[in-house]
Amino acid sequence: MNVSTFAEILGADFYTGVPDSQLKALCNYLMARWGIDPQHHIIAANEGNCAALAAGYHLATGRVPVVYMQNSGEGNIINPAASLLHEKVYGIPVIFVIGWRGEPGVHDEPQHIWQGEVTLRLLEDMGIACCVVGKDTTEEELRAQAEAFRVLLAQGRDVAFVIRKGALTDAPAVAYTNAHTMRREEIIRHITAFSGDDPVVSTTGKASRELFEIREAEGRGHSLDFLTVGSMGHASSIALGIALQRKEKRVWCVDGDGAALMHMGAMAVIGANRPGNLIHIVINNGAHETVGGMPTVAEQADLTAVAKACGYPSAVCADSFEALDAALREARAADCLCFIEVKCAIGARDDLGRPTTTAKENKERFMEALGSLAAASGPEA
Repeated sequence: MNVSTFAEILGADFYTGVPDSQLKALCNYLMARWGIDPQHHIIAANEGNCAALAAGYHLATGRVPVVYMQNSGEGNIINPAASLLHEKVYGIPVIFVIGWRGEPGVHDEPQHIWQGEVTLRLLEDMGIACCVVGKDTTEEELRAQAEAFRVLLAQGRDVAFVIRKGALTDAPAVAYTNAHTMRREEIIRHITAFSGDDPVVSTTGKASRELFEIREAEGRGHSLDFLTVGSMGHASSIALGIALQRKEKRVWCVDGDGAALMHMGAMAVIGANRPGNLIHIVINNGAHETVGGMPTVAEQADLTAVAKACGYPSAVCADSFEALDAALREARAADCLCFIEVKCAIGARDDLGRPTTTAKENKERFMEALGSLAAASGPEA
């Protein structure tokens, strides 16, 4: 279905969301029509933020907003959907548009498999009526469903359109760029040169894919790396958990700006605990690049200042490889919690592959390298 027809049927003039590659047509449509406009379109830090922002829009205008997301974001909306929007609480109507990754019977990445299986079930459990939109959904069918949904919305109910792969078409072309020159893959190559035999926790998306390929090219294997293929925004907390329990190990976290923003409270917890063996690196290209390149607000935020305010004893920003190497060298030699923000260009190799090991294989090899796999099989596991 043509994405402009889909938007016209929804009939909303305010959208907020977190980008999804399955919704790229809608994302590009919104960027081409409004860009980032606080009156019409806001990309928020996480899906729960979007639900709350949408509630504020409805309270201020009486109109029905749209919240878009990948189905992995359903977890982030459960609390506001149940305790804020629900008809038994405030009864605030919202239209959710959800990209269905990991749909049963459709090949996808491992982090999407279970989420895909429970996507419709979670909506049902939250009392959100839903309609699945596929390539064969006609305009007449969608208009009829939208009319039925308007009755529910008028009652303060929430509804959802779950979008199958390839269902939305005719996306306008939108170019996403920034002024930075360093490429993420080369940045990660510099990081691995300094991290040596230390454990590395990498964030979801292209950063983990690039780390995997760097290790492959170097013939080093992957036992040093925990690739956080899902659970966006939580890599730094995983790294914190490792660093606090294994103080004899220096732990490196390769994070992204979108992930850091999604659960920024993690930085406050890291700063409060101040593990002297953790180096937290945020590669900031100001974009949700893995799912298409739509902007984050990280270009308007000072992440280095945020880290300092959260209690990181050392926090620096690097915008060149010379500055990056100096920062990595100092962090490796330091005996304190360190934060490095790296300004990065948007873009990756067209032939960038994906990890060829399973998530469980990654976990087991990583734990074996840490010496914790045997302990996990003991009586206290």
